[in-house]
Amino acid sequence: MRPVSATTSIDVPRERVFDLICDLSIRPAFSDHFISEYRLTRLEPVGAGAAARFRLRDGKQWMDQAIEVAERPHLVREHGRGGRGNRTGVFTVWELAEGPSPSASEVTVTFWTEPRSLPDKLRDLRHRARRLRRDWKRGLQRLRALAEEGGSPPRVEVAGADRLPVYVP
Repeated sequence: MRPVSATTSIDVPRERVFDLICDLSIRPAFSDHFISEYRLTRLEPVGAGAAARFRLRDGKQWMDQAIEVAERPHLVREHGRGGRGNRTGVFTVWELAEGPSPSASEVTVTFWTEPRSLPDKLRDLRHRARRLRRDWKRGLQRLRALAEEGGSPPRVEVAGADRLPVYVP
């Protein structure tokens, strides 16, 4: 599928928005309208290496995605696999730029898939680019409301695991 992008302005500093995007445990708070059965696959859901598993709107095939690069405060790059047999590459790039004022930020999300075989390419056509663009726009609007509200968003946690303290030497 060709890349699908959406952009919005958020009236909070980009460091705060970066923290919200980099924490995969709060991702369903702004994307659960088109992503279902969201599960964390690592205990630490923040930063590079954090990973999650979910289904897109149709609910037939799983997708795995992990944060590959987290360059504070301007870039988050995610890479994963999805589709039948996890043969399709799934990519998401979040770009954060300063807005018109120092306390504002401009957020752009770009999502695309790279199916390798002909059946996967045909199956990928079901995820219409126009529909995904609309879903990501709505997700960014929900992210803006979440960031500007400033409260503590609901979090997803790994089932059956206690939170482990992080050791920093």
